[in-house]
This record gives sequence, structure tokens and C-alpha cells, in this order.
Amino acid sequence: MASLSELILEKVNERSCVDTLTLSTLLNEDHQKVIGAVKSIQIFGDIIKVEQISTKLWELTEEGKEVSLNGSHEALIFNNVPLEGIKQSDLMSSVPNAKVGFSKAMSKGWITLDKSNGMVTRKVNEINDEVQEHLKCIVTKEDHKIPANLKQDYKKRKLLQEITVKSFNISKGTQFSLTLSKPETDLTPDMIASGAWKTKSFKPYNFNALGVPPSCGYLHPLLKVRTEFRKIFLEMGFTEMPTNNYVESSFWNFDTLFQPQQHPARDAHDTFFLLEPKKSEKFPLDYLERVKSMHSKGGYGSQGYGYNWNIEEAQKNLLRTHTTAVSARMLYNLAKEGFKPMKYFSIDRVFRNETLDATHLAEFHQVEGLIADYDLTLGDLIGVLYEFFKKLGITKLNFKPAYNPYTEPSMEIFCYHEGLQKWIEVGNSGMFRPEMLLPMGLPEKVNVIAWGLSLERPTMIKYGYNNIRDLVGPKVDLQMVQDNGLCRLDK
Repeated sequence: MASLSELILEKVNERSCVDTLTLSTLLNEDHQKVIGAVKSIQIFGDIIKVEQISTKLWELTEEGKEVSLNGSHEALIFNNVPLEGIKQSDLMSSVPNAKVGFSKAMSKGWITLDKSNGMVTRKVNEINDEVQEHLKCIVTKEDHKIPANLKQDYKKRKLLQEITVKSFNISKGTQFSLTLSKPETDLTPDMIASGAWKTKSFKPYNFNALGVPPSCGYLHPLLKVRTEFRKIFLEMGFTEMPTNNYVESSFWNFDTLFQPQQHPARDAHDTFFLLEPKKSEKFPLDYLERVKSMHSKGGYGSQGYGYNWNIEEAQKNLLRTHTTAVSARMLYNLAKEGFKPMKYFSIDRVFRNETLDATHLAEFHQVEGLIADYDLTLGDLIGVLYEFFKKLGITKLNFKPAYNPYTEPSMEIFCYHEGLQKWIEVGNSGMFRPEMLLPMGLPEKVNVIAWGLSLERPTMIKYGYNNIRDLVGPKVDLQMVQDNGLCRLDK
């Protein structure tokens, strides 16, 4: 049995040119199915030429279909009037669409109404239901028999509607054939060896085709949010600090920050200490002596901690627990080179011996900003924080007093989360203590304001993750990395 495509080719061969609507009638197939077959023929090359055309057709509405089957509204009215007549009220309740039918039957002179008694009687013995006959012509596709003015009248009565049908004129192409053979897409060694290529038809190269897109890398959500944070800092005039040393000595990570050697954070259950190399040996000796003196004896109006500071404790190597160790190095170098007001920031990994759960990892990112200038106050810190978080799209801030070994005063930062409808902690802040700054050699009137927050928490909020392990670690779905959207923190 010939396929629909082959039947279409036979009709094109017989008629030279035929449209798909005619083909649909000749082959007794749905028009859309015929169009699909035509498009499949085009795949085989220039077998046929196809030209799109638009044709306006008339079709029956739902009400028109009812009339074509049962008769027009006026004919129904006439047929329901008995020879002896009928009360108008009874007639109107016995026929659907009686109002329209009564009016049309009256205007055609089929019935009459005696207003004195409300009786409706026939004026003629029989009628010709022209409306029903015309609508049947639509069904039989003989709408040419209906005068144009009557078509418009039926359209107003919502019995007919005019539609535009898109079809195609089909004619023979340069490679016309009654059989379909798919062109070859590759020239194979077997074709060359056997000579079969001489009788094959080949699909032409499409030099405009884009081809298969090459696989490429995708940015992780953390990197997207990190980029937004970095843009904000740069917009505010900050300089990025070098943070490529994950391994620090306890001296730079704790001691320079005026954190006592007996502090719990310096225990193995909170910090990752290295076994090899276990210790650092190179320190700026004059600065080391000043730090030692500040811890054990105090100075600059501070009494210090009053314990015997141990160089061996300061030499222990560890994975840095915060990027503030980098800030200490930068401030020391700034004092050494000659102080000038500066604004620094950093975004990089830190490591802590945490118990893993839905909101904690053993390594995470710290976002840190600091400003060093003369006579800075807590009011300056609060003002900068409002401006910084405003650029993140956060305008509702609250501050709570807190304790940090190296900042005084210190404040925890809370923002109001509109989605969760509650206040959540987003960071920490404070003013670096004189016990930390003055041993570095910074002028006495220089103050440093600083703040820090994690990168993971705002990323989880931005992308809707409840478990940090879905964002970082071996359980991460790589498809998530490809599918996540752009990051706009102010939106």
C-alpha cells in the first residue's frame, strides 16, 4: 500500500500543480496530516516546490450547525403555528431562539399577529427554508451557491464565520520523482571502493548551520555571588588583598590579633593544625617582640593578658581560620611603608574544625572589608555597613553588641529577611583594638573599622538552598551548576 507521501507525489504528477486543501479532499485525509507529509518530502531534496498561500473559507458556527440539521429559527416558529393559530406567549415558550425566529418569520410574511387577542396564525400554507438550504451548502463545500450579501447576513446572525486557512501549492521540483530515496550524508570508503557513489545522491553541505555547540564550563553559584560581592567592594573604592596563602602561622592568625594563647579557638577541636611543616621560623623579630610584650605585660594604656607568652605556640602552622590574618599582614605592611588611609577587602576560603550539618562546613568562604583612617568612629562603621548592605538589596539592619578578641566595640549584624519574615544574623563587625594596631607601628589616631560575613549564607538565601551540602561537597548535582540563573544581589 502506497504511503501518503507517495500518493501526494502521484497527484502532483497527474496535475503538475495542486494545493494541499485539494489534496486533503482527494485523498480523504486531514489537512494538517497532508501538510506534515509535504514537509517530510522536502527533506529528500528538491523533489517538490512548495508555495504558501492563504485562503478565506466559510464555516458554520455551533448555532449554524444546529440550523443546518433542524431548520432555521423562523422555520421552527412557522412549523409550530397550528392551522387554528396559537397564543403568542405559548409560541414563544415552545421554540428556542423564538425572539429572532418570530421577527424573521413576521418580516418574511409567513405569520401574522392579531394584537387584540395575541393570536398568531399562518399567512401562507407552506414555506421554503432557504437559510437551512444555504447552510447545507457550506457543509457540502458549495458555498459559491450562496449570494455574498446573504453570507454577510448569516455572519451577523452568527450562523457563519469566515476563517483564513493557510495551505500550500505543490508543484514539481528539479529532482521530482515518484519514489523517495533519502540522500546520503557521508561519503564512505565502501562507496569509493565499489563505485556506488556514482549513482548516489548526496545531501548538500549547509555551511550556515551552527553545528553542535561545544561543551563549556559553568560558573558555580558561589562564584556568581562572589563576583557580585567583588563588584560592590570595587564600586566603593576598596582594594583587594592577596589571599593565596591558606597555611598561616598561629602568630599571624591569632597572636597579631591580640587573641590570647589560652583561647578555646586555638584548640585542636576548633582549628586544623599541620603536622608537616609543623612550625614557622621566619617572623619580623621587632614586631614579634612588641606582640609578645602586649600579650604578657600590656602597653599603650592596656594591661594585656598578664601571662607568659610562648614563642612555640605562635610558631604552630595551621589552616587559617579567618582571612583577618591577611588583614593583619596588610596593616603591618601599611605601617611599615608609611601609613596612608586605605580600604581593603578579601573573599576567600577559611577552615575550621566544625561538625558538619545543614548549615556548617569545615571549609567555607569569608567576605571581609576594612577601612583604616584617622579618627574613625562606630558611627562611621554603621554608616558604611548601611551603604554596603544597601548595595546587596538589604535595607533593614539591626546591630547587637558582641565580643571579639580583636575588636572593641563589636557588633553582630542582623537583617530582616522578607521571605522568612524574621531577623537573621548575616555578619560580624567592630573596630580593631589598639592592642592590635599600635604594636604594628600605626599612628595612635588611626582607627580601623571592619566587618565580615560568609559567602555561603547569602548564596543559599539567593538560590533557595536549605542544606549547604547541596551547594558544596560530593553531593552537589552538577546539573544544578549548569541550570542556576544569573546573580543580582540587589533584586
